[in-house]
Amino acid sequence: MADALALLDATAQAELVRTGQASPGELVDAAIRRVETLDPKLGAVVVPLFAEARRRAAAPLPDGPFRGVPFLLKDLDVALAGTPNYCGMRFLKRVGHVSTTTSHLVERFLAAGLVPLGKTNTPELGLTVTTEPLAFGPTRNPWNLAHSTGGSSGGAAAAVAAGLVPLAHASDGGGSIRIPASECGLVGLKPSRGRISMAPEYGEYWAGFVSNLVVSRSVRDTAAILDWTAGVVAGDPYTALAPRRPWLEECGAAPGRLRIGFLAALPGGAAGLHPECAAAVAGAARTLEALGHTVEESHPRALAEAEASAHFLTIMTSWVASALAEWQQATGQSIDDAELEPGTRVYAGMGRQVTAEKYIDAQKFLARWTRRMAAWWEQFDLLVTPTLGAPPPEIGWLVPSEDDPIGALSRVVNLVPFTPPFNMTGQPAISLPLHWTADGLPVGVQLVAASGREDRLIAVASQLEQAQPWRDRRPAVHA
Repeated sequence: MADALALLDATAQAELVRTGQASPGELVDAAIRRVETLDPKLGAVVVPLFAEARRRAAAPLPDGPFRGVPFLLKDLDVALAGTPNYCGMRFLKRVGHVSTTTSHLVERFLAAGLVPLGKTNTPELGLTVTTEPLAFGPTRNPWNLAHSTGGSSGGAAAAVAAGLVPLAHASDGGGSIRIPASECGLVGLKPSRGRISMAPEYGEYWAGFVSNLVVSRSVRDTAAILDWTAGVVAGDPYTALAPRRPWLEECGAAPGRLRIGFLAALPGGAAGLHPECAAAVAGAARTLEALGHTVEESHPRALAEAEASAHFLTIMTSWVASALAEWQQATGQSIDDAELEPGTRVYAGMGRQVTAEKYIDAQKFLARWTRRMAAWWEQFDLLVTPTLGAPPPEIGWLVPSEDDPIGALSRVVNLVPFTPPFNMTGQPAISLPLHWTADGLPVGVQLVAASGREDRLIAVASQLEQAQPWRDRRPAVHA
């Protein structure tokens, strides 16, 4: 039955439990077998929690929408008390760091009835867009094992794409939900700023750039888990616009005739966008037009302002320096620079040079820039872009070396011009698996809505899922 279960999304698996056709224990045991069989090829799961998962499945579970469904937590940005927490770092792995708190989001996952089987691989501190940490080795793409899964939620995406679990936690500070969703042929929604609480550990992370949710195989799974996990906790610094109705009800609902702009080139008209990514957007635009929407080539002019990226780097590197100091304090041990990866050392060094004045100037610029960006959505309902500037690269291409860490970092920047802007603005954005290259690699298309308008993203994503279905596509490595 394991292979049959692997073909089902989380909603369908939960229905088996609800109707008595399967027990939580059966779902969990089947998923563990899949992990044990396939993960040696993938490198997706770095902290197995199999015994705890079996105990949880055997006990009474909350009667949430995903009761008994096997799940994975990303080993970054959330905590589960009593379990290892390494964040892709050799240092934390060496000291055997264990979480002492449980994040609010994890509590919501558990209340939904999800059963965590383990934690997934991530680059060190989630700082790059390929999942190849020295602490655990690379996570490989189930569509082609020679290629990257993207990052930083690469372990999560590989596990879901290969059918190990139907749903996995993911987080996104510059594209880390959407990028692996694109490279692994999945649905990846980054919610609006303030939609998902980071309590109790943080009010915000990376000055509000970071958001959490999942990678999934279906729009309905993403909508349902957003319904369950969204909400404000006392003390949160932001709140997002409340939905007019449950997001799950947007699946299959007619969104009306929308005005949609699309961008099938690099911002500013620079050369270098891969033809497959341009073709993916062109195909999505044609489909949206056939669905009755008004579609035209248009995008916010502010996307081409290179200064925004420089300020992104100021914010991000400052938080890297702070994170290293935080981990030293939490563990009571010093982190030797030699124990950090080359890219992490570069970012931390940059962050330690940022003055308070420079940090605040970056925040002020991005606030003004966000208003310039948001003005475009006063005329349009959605923006469509490539998720990435190229299909999934080969393993190793984005990994900084000791001799030339900057070279790989510049390749990262060239690959991801489309995702970080919407971390800076706080807008919701979703990557959908709408295109495959001739040699079978997934290429995602990104849809972006105004702040708080996940309803529009989910309604249109549902339309596209029906018009260009991806449900029956399976990677080479699949349960």
